[in-house]
Amino acid sequence: MSDVVSADAVAVRLHPSDNVVVATRRIAPGTRVEGIAAREAVPSGHKIATAAIPMGSAVRKYGQVIGVATADIAPGAHVHTQNLAMSDLREAASGGQAWNAVQAPKSFRGFRRANGKTGVRNYIGVLTSVNCSATVARHIAEAAERQGLLRDFGHVDGIVPIVHSSGCGMANSGDGFDILKRTLWGTAANANFGAVLLVGLGCEMMQIDRLKKDYGIAEGESFQSYTIQDAGGTRRAIEEGLARLKTMLPVADRARREEVPASELVLGLQCGGSDAWSGVTSNPALGNASDRLAALGATVILSETPEIYGAEHLLYARARASEVSTKLRARLDWWEHYTRINGAEMNNNPSPGNKAGGLTTILEKSLGAVAKAGTSPLNDVIEYAAPLRERGLNFMDSPGFDPASATGQVASGATMIAFTTGRGSAYGCKPSPSIKLASNSEIYARMKDDIDIDCGGIARGLASVEDKGAEVLDLLLRVASGEKSKSEELGYGGAEFVPWQVGAVM
Repeated sequence: MSDVVSADAVAVRLHPSDNVVVATRRIAPGTRVEGIAAREAVPSGHKIATAAIPMGSAVRKYGQVIGVATADIAPGAHVHTQNLAMSDLREAASGGQAWNAVQAPKSFRGFRRANGKTGVRNYIGVLTSVNCSATVARHIAEAAERQGLLRDFGHVDGIVPIVHSSGCGMANSGDGFDILKRTLWGTAANANFGAVLLVGLGCEMMQIDRLKKDYGIAEGESFQSYTIQDAGGTRRAIEEGLARLKTMLPVADRARREEVPASELVLGLQCGGSDAWSGVTSNPALGNASDRLAALGATVILSETPEIYGAEHLLYARARASEVSTKLRARLDWWEHYTRINGAEMNNNPSPGNKAGGLTTILEKSLGAVAKAGTSPLNDVIEYAAPLRERGLNFMDSPGFDPASATGQVASGATMIAFTTGRGSAYGCKPSPSIKLASNSEIYARMKDDIDIDCGGIARGLASVEDKGAEVLDLLLRVASGEKSKSEELGYGGAEFVPWQVGAVM
């Protein structure tokens, strides 16, 4: 793919074998595009045919098939939902050349934990086993703030209520139960928490005692638990929570930032509100930053299984070993079954907003989404919220719904989230700070308070993917060292804990 286009180009060709180009601005009828007159008005980010494409023939972008023509497409025509549809065709893929430029060692100032992990924030979490304890958890955190409990503990970043809508009305075994159990304990164990208070109701399906037994959790100065029923009701449970926080705050406050190598960072990759530029600018820029991190020995997590559908062959080709690609294939097979029994299809994407931004098929969207993962080898595939086993690039199975996907990444150990957007997603994540990358300069200018980096200059020939990749890595390390991201400044993250719910609600 071309890193740089001329600043006055009206369209960009992403691969020599493509038979479409992408408009860099709104193109009026008659405008010359690669020597061909546009036959109609074409919005910015949308596709224009540069050759005749007979009905039933492949349409290529990124050097890959993004669908087939549903009608004869003339040179200069707008290519979108009116003449392009899904296809089972795929181009062969090779492992390619992984990014391997020489770079100096890098570091950040993080919190070393007793278990050897490193956090980038030092929160206390008030975690709930069930939705029934959500209000109590929120009241505890709000009361702690009103009473100024944090005033004398300057090394604690805050008290975060982690509430959700499940924990009961479910089977006590199976995928749904196991996923929630992994998500709850994985979140509690995230290195961005200095201490955790777990609050239950008492009669729920997700019993605290079972959670502690299954994970070998012992109560101590940085982990405590109780139930509302044992405490004597709501008011007493809130008082109990505040009393326990008063003993946990000095413990968490002992933590101090220290210089640690960049290899200690664990980054979750997300994209939401994508447009046609996401796969051209922000996703490749994040992919370059991901490669840089992997080369430094850090850990990177790609997710959103429905949004790699159609591009999975690119990941198979990069798998470290055959068993890794076999595990990825198994997750895609599961998703095909899961969507089928729920009356859906894997190709029900893109969303209306994606289509308005120029994305036509899930193949096109997925090819752009996979660019977030750069070119590094795929070292492992894990289930949702499962513990990480490998450094470098990992794939964690998850829905494409961004809050649910990021929740699983945090439970797997992500201490930061990098989120690309073309339409303007508003998102933040606690305890793991999120930075946002704009795929186009228009949305960056419109939502400057929400978005940290503008990658739109890549499409205008003002920056390269490498330039932006280095900029993204620099910001990640600064935020890891304590600088606030835009979403943190806005206070996002307290309502974005969304465990993936699978199975019957009973």
